[in-house]
Amino acid sequence: MAAAYTELTAEQQNQVDSLLRDTAANRGLAPLDIEAFWRDQEVARADAFGPAIPQVPLGAICNWECIFDELGIEQDWQRFLYDDRAWAFDISRQYNDRAEQVVGRRLLPEGPTADELDPWPAVKQLHDIFEAENVWEGGRAGSWWLKQAADSPAELSALLDRVEKRLETLREFILPPNWEEEKTRLTAQGRTVPLYRQQRGPCTFACSIYGVENMLLLAYDDPGLFQRFSEVLGRAILARARVLDEEAGLTPTTAQGRWGWADDNCCLFTPQMFAAFAMPIHRAVFARYAPDPTHHRAQHSDSAMAHLLPLLGELDMKQTNFGPTLSVAEIRQHCPQAVIKGQLAPFTFSRNDGRNIVAEFLRDFEQAREARGLLFATAGSINNGSRLTGMRLMMAAIQRYGRYESGA
Repeated sequence: MAAAYTELTAEQQNQVDSLLRDTAANRGLAPLDIEAFWRDQEVARADAFGPAIPQVPLGAICNWECIFDELGIEQDWQRFLYDDRAWAFDISRQYNDRAEQVVGRRLLPEGPTADELDPWPAVKQLHDIFEAENVWEGGRAGSWWLKQAADSPAELSALLDRVEKRLETLREFILPPNWEEEKTRLTAQGRTVPLYRQQRGPCTFACSIYGVENMLLLAYDDPGLFQRFSEVLGRAILARARVLDEEAGLTPTTAQGRWGWADDNCCLFTPQMFAAFAMPIHRAVFARYAPDPTHHRAQHSDSAMAHLLPLLGELDMKQTNFGPTLSVAEIRQHCPQAVIKGQLAPFTFSRNDGRNIVAEFLRDFEQAREARGLLFATAGSINNGSRLTGMRLMMAAIQRYGRYESGA
C-alpha cells in the first residue's frame, strides 16, 4: 500500500479501503449523490466556519490547466491563453461535456468575457515601476518569468533612486495615453475600473528584481539597503493601488475590503529577514485595504515556510494556502480565524493517487473537525494531470466521511 503523508488510524484505513473498493466496483467512478453534494457545497462554500454547514467545502475544483491530460492533448498554454482562443473554447466545451458526466457541473468558461472582448487599456504593473521585464519562457508549455533588474548593491541603490523619482508622477507613468478616453467609454457601459488588490508577495517580488542569492546576502551585507528596498517597495505598492482607487472614484474608506499575496519565496527568508523586510509591507498594506476584522486578508505560499507561521499569525489572516509540508493543525495554531485552503499535496492530485487523496482528506478533516474552517483544496496549484475522477473521489470522500454533526 502506498504510504499516506500521515499515519492513519485503523478506522481511517478501513474508510480509505471501503471507498476505493466501492469506486472500483462502480467502473472507477466514486459513488456519489452528485446533486446532493452540490447543494451542500453551496451552503458550505459560503462560510467554511459556519456552525450549520453540512460538510467540508471543496476547493480543489479542476481548472483549465487540467484540460490537456484529461483530453489527451499536448499541453500548449501559449495557444490556449493567447494564440487561438476559438480552439481554447472548443476544447473547454469538450472538457465540460466530460465534467458534466463525471462531477455534474460544467467547470470552464466556453466563451470570452466582456474584458476579453473589449479589454481595458493596459496599465503598467509593479514590475514596470521597478524596470523588470516580464518574459514568456519555456516554449508552448512555458510561463511568464520576471527578469532581474539589478545585480549589485550599487545597481539596486540606483534603481531605488529611479523608482522613488517615478513615484512622484506615478499616475502619468502607469496610465496609458488613451486612458481617459477609454475609461469614459467603458464606464458608460457599466464597467468598473480594475483595481489592484493582489500582488506577488514582497519576498518573491524582491527575489525576482534583485536575484535570490543577492537578496538573501543583502540582509547580512547591507542591512540598510535591505531595509530601504522594503520601504520603497511598500510605498510603490500603495502608490499604484491609490492611483487606481482614485480612477475608480473610491475613497480611503470605500477602497477597503481585501488584499491577497502570492509569496512562495518567503520560505527562503529567515524569521528575522521576513520580519525586517516583509512584515512592514504586510502591515502597511493591510492597514489600508483590510483593517477591519471582517476584511479579507489572504496569503498563498505553497512552500515549506512553517518557520514563518508565528509572524504570519500576527497578521490575522482570513485565508491561507500554504505548502503541503504544513498541517492543518499547525496552521490553525497560528491563524485561528483563517479559512485553510489545503492541505492536499498537489502531486497527490496530479498523479491520480486515489489512496492518498482519500487519506489526506481524512487527515485534514480530523484536524479541522472541531474548529471547522477547512476548504479542502490543493496546498498550492492544481496542475495538469489532475483528473475529474480524482475530483469526484474527493467529493465522495467529503460526502461519506466529511460531514459535520449539525449538518448531517
